[in-house]
Amino acid sequence: MTDTHTGVTPNDATIGWDADCEPARPVCGIRDILDRIGDTWSVLVTIQLRLHGPRRFGQLLRSVDGISQRMLTVTLRRLQRDGLITRTVLDTSPPQVEYSLTEVGHSLTNILKELVNWAATNRADIDAARHTWDQTTAKE
Repeated sequence: MTDTHTGVTPNDATIGWDADCEPARPVCGIRDILDRIGDTWSVLVTIQLRLHGPRRFGQLLRSVDGISQRMLTVTLRRLQRDGLITRTVLDTSPPQVEYSLTEVGHSLTNILKELVNWAATNRADIDAARHTWDQTTAKE
């Protein structure tokens, strides 16, 4: 079977994708966005902001289990660059910064909620499939 074989799977045109859109072409415009929303830290930070509303850096650092200070900084900057969150400097002494979801960020959380629900609904089946796979491949 070759890369161009289409006898088993539909080609891009039959499923509504632009056949000229290659992952390396920036004109496609979705790969980098999908990378962002597929990034574990971005998802977890977004969920925290949806659940708790505006949060300061330290609050996010404590609430996103396992994230480092450096990774949180990088993640927040990326989310801000993509227009999913806003960064507001509070008029306090010393100044504090607060992060919150934008309208676009809120719309993403609706999709993430569906994904979380799907994962919860299918967790047992996925665990069973993994167990079967592990048992089968261990015998090989």
